[in-house]
Amino acid sequence: MKPTLVVMAAGMGSRYGGLKQIDPMGPSGETILDYSVFDALRAGFGKVVFIIRPDFEEAFRNGVGAKFADKITVDYAFQTLDRLPAGFSVPEGREKPWGTTHAILCARDVVKEPFAVINADDFYGRTSFAVLQDYLSSLPNDSAAYSMVGFTLKNTLSEHGTVTRGVCKTDAHGFLTEIEEMTKIGSGPSGVSNTKEDGTVSPLTGLEPVSMNMWGFSPHLFNQLGSLFEEFLTAHGRELKGECYIPLSVGELVKREQASCKVLPTDSTWFGVTYREDKPVVQASIASLTASGAYPPALWS
Repeated sequence: MKPTLVVMAAGMGSRYGGLKQIDPMGPSGETILDYSVFDALRAGFGKVVFIIRPDFEEAFRNGVGAKFADKITVDYAFQTLDRLPAGFSVPEGREKPWGTTHAILCARDVVKEPFAVINADDFYGRTSFAVLQDYLSSLPNDSAAYSMVGFTLKNTLSEHGTVTRGVCKTDAHGFLTEIEEMTKIGSGPSGVSNTKEDGTVSPLTGLEPVSMNMWGFSPHLFNQLGSLFEEFLTAHGRELKGECYIPLSVGELVKREQASCKVLPTDSTWFGVTYREDKPVVQASIASLTASGAYPPALWS
């Protein structure tokens, strides 16, 4: 069975005004998401599942999913604040989503095969999908041998502000040993560093492998995430802004020796629009890839 691509897109409605203002990046008006689906399709993925909010389902189906529904199986999962395990409830005043661990859990009813997970608004590149599909194609459904496509930190920074990255440590065989979510990474005259909430500055080399939320899992993950998410809710479920991030969840599974995570190298370049000023850079990068023949001028024609 071909693996499935799971796209975390629940934030797109609020970010882009109900999908009416998704910025075109390609020469024929393609979005970054179009390129991800195109790359997944030619890498050999058999289905794409979009995790979205129910309130913009119709707009998403018509404006996004309809473009390639005749080329790959398309399905949907829905993330809402009140989709919680028994015994838990949404605290009064909570509006912020519960995070990427919760988003992936919301897809458990529609994903029954090995699957990749990506962000909707990151460009990962053709090779990244190819190496992940190759790994997933032989992964049993009950395996806890997971994977992550690792990008080089210095190649994922923005010139216009700090970024959040899951900074990874690996062993001699390329397996993840530790992952730390750093939320304020930037580059300055003294090099790359992360600034913690207390103002402490930690220097980085810029060569660290980082998670850009491009993962490979089996359906076995869902039960594990369910338990971790309940632990998170027990400790932080009354908070209004706390989130349960998938890099930290995977890191915890590795720490507990309940899973392994192979960091897969890629020669693809990652890019995305963290700040509005990043948009021209992304458009120029896609234009260059199109001119080189890596992508056709019109993806879905």
